[in-house]
Amino acid sequence: MDKLLKKYSELESRFLEIEKEMTSCTSNLEKYQELAKKYAELEAPIKTYHDYKNISEQYKENDSIINDKTADAELIQLAKEENTTLKEKQKELENTLRLLLLPRDPNDTHSCYLEIRAGTGGDEAAIFAGNLYDMYSRFCEKNKWRRSLIDINPSESGGFKEAIVFIEGNGAYGKLKYEAGIHRVQRVPVTESSGRIHTSAATVAIMPETTSSEIEIRNDDLRVDTYRSSGAGGQHINKTDSAVRITHIPSGIVVSCQDGRSQHQNKERAMNLLQSKLIEKQELEQSSKESSSRRVQVGSGDRSEKIRTYNYPQGRITDHRINFTSHNLQNFLDGNIDELIEALITANRLKQLAKL
Repeated sequence: MDKLLKKYSELESRFLEIEKEMTSCTSNLEKYQELAKKYAELEAPIKTYHDYKNISEQYKENDSIINDKTADAELIQLAKEENTTLKEKQKELENTLRLLLLPRDPNDTHSCYLEIRAGTGGDEAAIFAGNLYDMYSRFCEKNKWRRSLIDINPSESGGFKEAIVFIEGNGAYGKLKYEAGIHRVQRVPVTESSGRIHTSAATVAIMPETTSSEIEIRNDDLRVDTYRSSGAGGQHINKTDSAVRITHIPSGIVVSCQDGRSQHQNKERAMNLLQSKLIEKQELEQSSKESSSRRVQVGSGDRSEKIRTYNYPQGRITDHRINFTSHNLQNFLDGNIDELIEALITANRLKQLAKL
């Protein structure tokens, strides 16, 4: 604990330095914004540190009363009772202080791409992919995140064979990244006359938005095709060959975009998506070599991992990574998935803490 408090003492000194620098550089907007960001990052940890110090001081004061042989007996009893409460608060704050020092994913504040693909189960899998799309759309609306449909491949029976959405909003990736993996559904399909329960699946991938400088893509490695848009969209759909498909030849990754109003806009969005997919591929290859660090995370983030089951007959949803179960499936499908996401974030932090 001494090492932890020493670290926070150093952070407090830096926090006060930043505060002082901010008052002297108001004329330099860029510098001020940079300092303000650092200040905001440290504000919560330093407040928790101050709370911990205040409680520790109160505990010491009560301790001196308890050990004072001349003190009133009733006062001593009150001090003992208060110290019992303070000790519990102190333990809670110690855990919080440790959690606040855990390294954060720099992509957590980014916008992201959501990719949903129908898996095993034929038409039922496509319908389930559509259910997931609706669920995430409602979750985005609740968080006031903007959605842009990048590419879509509708199924004749309803739902989608594939849908890719760009979700724009602060913290979108940090919350949605835990959704990556295989989602299974157990229910009686509309087309099933005997009432037999079927199991189908859909795959979800979440990729953070990247900047063009993060990875180099050579023009010689690309094949760019244009075609007419086929999915739902604005009035420009099916009138011009504005949709763009880009193939990255070395990796075999193919991306498409058909939602933009021009071929140029679609190409720009497709290139950004390609960047994200290439970085995801690199990170998964790297993480497979570092299996021990991968196990620290709640779930691998790999789209081949079975993470969740949606059981319609029982109205139950189960996340297999943290043994989370809820019997309010419809509420979950309405986009109220915050409880599970927060549980996943907490579980991930606790695993990191245990490793430290």
